[in-house]
Amino acid sequence: MKLSRADRSLLADWSFTIDRGLLTALLALVALGVVLSFAASPAVAIKKGLPTYYFVERHVTFAAIGAALMLIISLFSPAGVRRLAAVLLLASVAAMIVVLFKGTALNGAQRWLKPAFVVVIAWLYGEAARRSDMPALPLALLLWGVMAGLLIAQPDVGQTVLISVTAGLLYLLAGLPPIGAAILVLIGSGGFWLAYMNFGHVQSRLEKFFSAAPFENYQVGRAMQSFSEGGFFGRGPGEGTIKSVLPDAHTDYIFAVIGEEYGVIACVALLAVFAYIVIRAMQRASDEPTAADRLAVQGLSLLLGLQALINMGVNIGLLPPKGMTLPFISAGGSSMLALAITAGMLLALTRWRPDPMRLKKPRRVPTIDEAHFTSHTPSV
Repeated sequence: MKLSRADRSLLADWSFTIDRGLLTALLALVALGVVLSFAASPAVAIKKGLPTYYFVERHVTFAAIGAALMLIISLFSPAGVRRLAAVLLLASVAAMIVVLFKGTALNGAQRWLKPAFVVVIAWLYGEAARRSDMPALPLALLLWGVMAGLLIAQPDVGQTVLISVTAGLLYLLAGLPPIGAAILVLIGSGGFWLAYMNFGHVQSRLEKFFSAAPFENYQVGRAMQSFSEGGFFGRGPGEGTIKSVLPDAHTDYIFAVIGEEYGVIACVALLAVFAYIVIRAMQRASDEPTAADRLAVQGLSLLLGLQALINMGVNIGLLPPKGMTLPFISAGGSSMLALAITAGMLLALTRWRPDPMRLKKPRRVPTIDEAHFTSHTPSV
């Protein structure tokens, strides 16, 4: 179906304004995730006593829903994205408060929180830089503190670190006072120390990571070994063994499965796709005339990029285990939908739009004849 530029429908407008490079890269990640689920998931399903293709079918279902959700959200205007973020933020906070009292795990609430938090805090930072009559910066810092507190109470230190690093980088990108950034670093360092002192799993993971025996943590050690076994070109699809011995091979350690079966070159290619998304989004952000939209694009792309880097860093032994999935590649239901929301918001905010300032018509200067006629017209 061919669309004409004269067609002013929503679909036609979307077709001519969407960033096709970003759209292609994001859809490619979704497709790669489906293909790679066939490599990692069946062995895990058999080990758990489930039907062989249980996780594959689940991944395909959520990937299809996620792709549709991403495309639908990409139709939104920037104001629509902010409204969606506000609703998701309120719903996530409410769900996480319920968790504190009922003790039920609601991972979706934590994951949907991230893109919503980034868009809202980007708007507050933008307002803080633009207007002095609005207490936007105190509200942004209060929101950050509430979100971090709710995540720590779960406890979910990994997600707390992710949103805090993203919010901190956005603070710097917004051009806000450097003294505030220094204070935030001190608060973050203090919070990390408190987490280490009060949460046994955090202390255990860090001590194992910094111990003299890097292979003491079996999952990390086996994941690191898979890269050396795969070499540059891998052992071949279906020939890897890590998926049969690690319970999280289809989620947290799927990057190791890719390294063993498809090789280091495939891992570098996957890293390049994530790098392209972040760099392309940052380039598009530089064209945004509105600070809130610019910061939201930067924040959403950083969110995707940092999550991918953290997952890859854990797999190759550069970071302690954090229980963080590889965006669109790891199996998961709520995580796939949350990432689809993130990608949809990113696509919506990077669509090509004219600068509102350029659309303002300049004051019309009368011609010489018009001026002469006006000056000689008798008053009534």
